[in-house]
Amino acid sequence: MGGRLTRVFRSFNVESRARREISKEKPTPAPRHPTARLDQLADHPEIQEEIYRKDDRLLTLLKDVYVESRDPPGRVKDGGGERLPCKQQEKRLAKLGHLGDLDVKKVPKGKISTVEALTLLSNHKLHPEIWTAEKIAVEYSLELKEVSSLLEFFIPFAVKEFPKETRKAI
Repeated sequence: MGGRLTRVFRSFNVESRARREISKEKPTPAPRHPTARLDQLADHPEIQEEIYRKDDRLLTLLKDVYVESRDPPGRVKDGGGERLPCKQQEKRLAKLGHLGDLDVKKVPKGKISTVEALTLLSNHKLHPEIWTAEKIAVEYSLELKEVSSLLEFFIPFAVKEFPKETRKAI
């Protein structure tokens, strides 16, 4: 219903509105700057000739210009002598988790993989007297300060099951 009503108002007096819009005076464009016109070049053929003419004096000056560039002499690297120290990271074999091929095989010392982090957190939660911060630091080649902050701030999820009596109460 609404579509029909809007269509009626839209098509009302369309022809007279279109004629009124067409018959309006168009605004005059702003005048162009006289140097911006390209028709001046067409009026003066000597300007065209001057543009395309080669100047022999300028060509001879250009031929006299000679640029010589040299690279600084490169040093040949010999086998011995001074070398830059390269940082070799010590790596340790990762404690493999349950994912097998998807797990990381070698981990830099001082770091642990995600699987190892979850394993050590769950081990500490289940047996805190066995898996102390000192033992974890030695086992995974970590610093004691980092291990203690890891155990303090990261806690693995725990699944709790409620007895049937409390389920009905909830």
